[in-house]
Amino acid sequence: MYELRVYYEDTDTGGVVYYANYLRFFERARTEELRAWGVDVGALMNDGFFFVVTDVNLKLHSPAKYGDVLRIETKLTKVSAVTLELEYAVCREKMKLVSGWTRMACVNKELRPAKFPPDVKEKLLKNFSA
Repeated sequence: MYELRVYYEDTDTGGVVYYANYLRFFERARTEELRAWGVDVGALMNDGFFFVVTDVNLKLHSPAKYGDVLRIETKLTKVSAVTLELEYAVCREKMKLVSGWTRMACVNKELRPAKFPPDVKEKLLKNFSA
């Protein structure tokens, strides 16, 4: 779970979060969740492995506004040899404002699909939520 406050820079002129910024929020939440699971993205990059988003879905239910404190829940829903899928729920208090998912692939320096290193796959599977 990741929390953030909506800043002016996140909003349009009406004080409502601009829809594309939710993808940035997903990115932050995903990075923090991977860190909590013991997956060191920086170390993977140094070893020549990278995560790239291949598919994304975003469903807006209700607007977030300037000053809101948002909670982003991230759940790992699928793991294969080279991909993972995550679901997100952006909430203000108990109200779900946005839901979505991403599919990501592990790639090498040439941006070719690469199997997750065994220790990374083990950490992902440990946090898998079917």
